[in-house]
Amino acid sequence: MASSGVPLVSKSSEMFAERLRRHILRGEYVPGEMLPTERALASEADLGRGSVREALRILETQGLVRTHAGRHGGSVVTRPSEVLLAQQIDSYAKTRELPLLALVDARAAIEPMVARLAALHRTDDDLANLRRVSDRLDAAAVDDVRRFLKENVKWHEAMAAACGNDLLRAFAKSISQLMYDASRIADFATPDVRAVVSRSHRRILDAVERHDAAAAQRRTERDIAAYGKYLAAVLKTAARSRMQSRRRS
Repeated sequence: MASSGVPLVSKSSEMFAERLRRHILRGEYVPGEMLPTERALASEADLGRGSVREALRILETQGLVRTHAGRHGGSVVTRPSEVLLAQQIDSYAKTRELPLLALVDARAAIEPMVARLAALHRTDDDLANLRRVSDRLDAAAVDDVRRFLKENVKWHEAMAAACGNDLLRAFAKSISQLMYDASRIADFATPDVRAVVSRSHRRILDAVERHDAAAAQRRTERDIAAYGKYLAAVLKTAARSRMQSRRRS
């Protein structure tokens, strides 16, 4: 059988990786702690060092260990990062070719609660950060589309950071790249849309500043509903244009 160039992972490696994963998740190995050497792990599991190395690579892709090669290297237990989660969800969405409107549903499920909790739990530092991002967003809204889209993502990430719930924050951050990609489609971030987004974010920020959880949630729901409506219209127009182009060709 011809090789695809992708190394095969043996069943024994997968089973050993799962065993180590359970140990890590149970706290038997804590973040920052070195795992036993490959030689020791191989002896313990009655496996070849190559199989142990494959198992460690599996755990590294899951964000549970970080391995350094060399004489003084080894594998250190780590915590999966929000960046890793974002990369995995981004890959999941794109390889499955999920429709952009699925993003609207995901945002509607997450962001209103994020805003509500941010209004309840935000700190002065959170508020200062949101104000700085809002100022940059407003400035970019005038004539810098690329910067505006990036600052818009940062605004949503700053709101998520203020909510006080690590799991919600991770979920919210994980869809930020998808939101950025969706907003880059042609004719989406028009001057009118940028102005509406800036005003909407300022209203949400005002509610968060006043600790008005109900208003923060309600205004976020309206913001996402408007985003979804406009995105659907842009996608419909783009689909119609493609159909007309095919008919002419």
